[in-house]
Amino acid sequence: MPDLRIAIVAHPKLPDAMQEAVVAADYLAQKGVHALYGSLYDENLRRQVKSGEFDVLVAMGGDGTILRAGHLCAPYDIPILGLNKGRLGFLFQIDDQGWEHTLDQLLAGDYWIEKRMMLRAEHFRAGEALGTWQAVNDVVVARGSMMRPIHVKASIDEQYLTTYVCDGLIASTATGSTAYAMAAGGPILPPELRNILLIPIAPHLSVDRAVVLSEGATVSITVLSENGIMSIDGQTPLGLDENDRIDVRAGENTVKFIRFGDPDYFYRNLTAHMNQNISIGLPR
Repeated sequence: MPDLRIAIVAHPKLPDAMQEAVVAADYLAQKGVHALYGSLYDENLRRQVKSGEFDVLVAMGGDGTILRAGHLCAPYDIPILGLNKGRLGFLFQIDDQGWEHTLDQLLAGDYWIEKRMMLRAEHFRAGEALGTWQAVNDVVVARGSMMRPIHVKASIDEQYLTTYVCDGLIASTATGSTAYAMAAGGPILPPELRNILLIPIAPHLSVDRAVVLSEGATVSITVLSENGIMSIDGQTPLGLDENDRIDVRAGENTVKFIRFGDPDYFYRNLTAHMNQNISIGLPR
């Protein structure tokens, strides 16, 4: 498949990832394939992705890099091949060892596409929609800088569920079930499931169990305190006012990952990573 159009992006704060992107581009050039490489935050490269100039995006970094690549590529239906240069790598099937063979498989068409559901979050204030976001992992409504817990009301399809007194509430995809949701004690869901996972963070005298919802459900989270914030996939939080509402449902976009071999890679990764937490402090 020599006419495959490939972009290689790397996390700019991981120097070895940037260097490896150059090496990978050179390797592909030897195979007769021109690949553009650069920083994930390079605006020119991002414009080319959005204009449909690439068939595949190769992302080198950690899970955070893959999340940002997902935000970039999903609206344009571009599959992502991740090469792990970060820490845990739950979103990766392979690490950076032996990527030459991986690229050979890519060029030979010896792969399959894994599709993962995204979330759509919409922010309302006094009935007015203020913005929408897409999430690969999760939408988190949490307390801000004040140490006291917040009160948040949760409704499912306009039916009242409960009011939490907690540090926050996570609405997660199956992908996000191995991220913040797992740290908060939630269940791990197979990545292909199209469910929404709702789990409180440090609930106090409130419902402390995770709730798994169907794809078609809409979760409405209303902040009943003054010190609320919202964060999408761990990015810079947005301040919320009292009585602001966040509606979360399955998103219109799907993240596509390039995978090799059998689908059981997820469980092998899970076993390999569950008892590790190495290299804390590396950029994501």
